[in-house]
Amino acid sequence: MRNIKALGAITLSLALAACDMAPKYVRPALPVPATSPQGPAYGAADGAAIVPADTAWRDFFTDARLARVIDTALANNRDLRVALANVEQARAQYRVQRADLLPGVTAGGNATYQDSPFSLAGSGRTDIYQAQVGISAWEIDLFGRVRNLSKAAQEQYFASVETRNAAQTALIAEVANAWLTMAADQERLRIARDLESAFGKTLELNRARFAKGIASELEVRQAQTSYDSARSTIAETLTLVAQDQNALNLLAGTTVPASDLPDALPAAGATIDNLPADISSDVLLRRPDIAAAEHQLRSANANIGAARAAFFPNISLTAAFGSLSLGLSNLFGSGSQFWSVAPSASLPIFDFGKNKGNLAYARATYDAMLATYEKSVQTGFREVADALARRGTMTQQMEAQTSQRDSARAAYTLSDARFRAGVDPFLTTLDSQRALFTAEQSLLATRLTRATNMVELYRAMGGGLK
Repeated sequence: MRNIKALGAITLSLALAACDMAPKYVRPALPVPATSPQGPAYGAADGAAIVPADTAWRDFFTDARLARVIDTALANNRDLRVALANVEQARAQYRVQRADLLPGVTAGGNATYQDSPFSLAGSGRTDIYQAQVGISAWEIDLFGRVRNLSKAAQEQYFASVETRNAAQTALIAEVANAWLTMAADQERLRIARDLESAFGKTLELNRARFAKGIASELEVRQAQTSYDSARSTIAETLTLVAQDQNALNLLAGTTVPASDLPDALPAAGATIDNLPADISSDVLLRRPDIAAAEHQLRSANANIGAARAAFFPNISLTAAFGSLSLGLSNLFGSGSQFWSVAPSASLPIFDFGKNKGNLAYARATYDAMLATYEKSVQTGFREVADALARRGTMTQQMEAQTSQRDSARAAYTLSDARFRAGVDPFLTTLDSQRALFTAEQSLLATRLTRATNMVELYRAMGGGLK
């Protein structure tokens, strides 16, 4: 009968311990359309497209030099180190909170020496030695307060992991964009130098024609102005290239070797291009920043449970087992053992609204985290939609600007020949030179936009981390 009662008591305790005052968590509905937008600005779906979240960055970035720079940044970037340290902080905090679920066992001992005229011993001196092991004020978590606090800390830890993952994804994208920007500026520098050379030759020709009385001083001055403008563009672009390298070194956390620096935009591209043309909104849940926001929401939900549990009795247990003796030699002898059990319970009656305030705070925090989560989803949806819209029209824009560049180059060749033959005035040649330069710059900018758009699509769709 005694065993049955003991078993019943244990069963009741376990049942009570299973009480959880936290609301049942249900993932909120996504506050965005089910699929990405459709329309003239968006391309057709590609059935062979990869899944960005399942594609490692090493497989996505195909240029070996860029891959090495990214690898260097992942190893040395200070912002990423801070994010990793934050993860370790959250992990340690979770371990601290989780430890409250189990009783802490301590061992100790003490000796007391006293001399009193009222002592029963003849000498008046009494020596007391004690050694014990036990638990102190262990909260029996009947209503889930401690478990919910531990759950909240766990979700905060998970959120810090996802925040670190988001930082890594953002770093990869930043490094790639900085590397591509430097590549484009190197090409821009080459175009400016080619223009300077062409304007320089035209200037010398006009000076020679002016010396022979064929050309006017106005034509010489116009040629000089164009030549000086090209020189200024070279100086400005040299500054941009240097600044691009400084930015790349900062992201990499060290000096990037010259062998890994770009000299031009890769003709074959720096990334694979078979990304999806449309996506389901559920894919957004795999973005690290959105996953972190949901873990924050789960943590706030658990804190509501802890705040609710504070309204119910708090039951704690203190227990000890040890040995007590008047002599050190008899401390562990027969008959010196003792034990004590001291359960206690407390119930808040008048707390002047403290628990109600904590509960209201927990609920308000949940509402704030819910809004933050929904805003993260909406932001992610917009980023993907914008990138898809940019990609959808990029092919047509590239074709148009390539044709424009080729036409401008042919026009310049013809006008230059006609000018040298004395058929057309210099102003016609000057205009064709400037038009060619503008067309080359526009085409280069579009090529850069296309390359960075692929990087943005990969990041916005939750690109892989390995």
